[in-house]
Amino acid sequence: MVALSGGVDSSTLAKAAVLALGEKTVAITARSELLSYDELTDAKAMARAAGIRHIILDAHDLDNPDIVKNDKERCYYCKRSRFEKLCTWAKENGFAYVADGGNLDDKGDYRPGMRAIEELAPMVISPFMECGWTKADIRAQARAWGLPVAEKPSAACLASRVVYGLPLTAARLSQVEAAEKIVHACAEGQIRVRHHGNLARIEVEPAALPEIMARREEIADALKNLGFTYTSLDLVGYRTGSTNEAL
Repeated sequence: MVALSGGVDSSTLAKAAVLALGEKTVAITARSELLSYDELTDAKAMARAAGIRHIILDAHDLDNPDIVKNDKERCYYCKRSRFEKLCTWAKENGFAYVADGGNLDDKGDYRPGMRAIEELAPMVISPFMECGWTKADIRAQARAWGLPVAEKPSAACLASRVVYGLPLTAARLSQVEAAEKIVHACAEGQIRVRHHGNLARIEVEPAALPEIMARREEIADALKNLGFTYTSLDLVGYRTGSTNEAL
């Protein structure tokens, strides 16, 4: 069973599973308020592209108080909870392993969720880790197989946008999702809107900074309508896991 988020890693893994095992494999996507509508749509599309049977399983992440409190271990609690559910489903339906799309590049940032994956071994496996593959290796294979996700930018769940210590709610996650759609309409490339309570902090690639500044009033007004009192533009620009800098 492949845990399919719709990103390049899990989508390429799903394709590999189909080529190796055919109908003996299945892809599962955990549906939750932490997963944006666009990412869920991508997961469905990538399952079709890979030719793998696809099942959507409700994760109910916001029912877990350890996830909701959003401390520095949130990713561990979330990953542990989700993969325990996936393992239960796999056992009940006759699957021997649950495959995760983690790769060597995932070791370069603060990722407590990887600890949860390791704890659930040997049922949960990370084939790309075992093969010594990086993100570049995975993208190269996705291109070779003609997967439409090959050039898709890296993404993370909506919870990663909410500053540590600010409890997760469906309303806050929806705010982030809506805010990023607004900013995406104004600039290209990687974009994040970090939720700091009444402040929205926008991260874009440095080349897109002039585009955002040119439409700053429009963006600020739109985000104010979403409930943000203040809007700031991060001058450093987009970088992976910027909320971890506070740790």
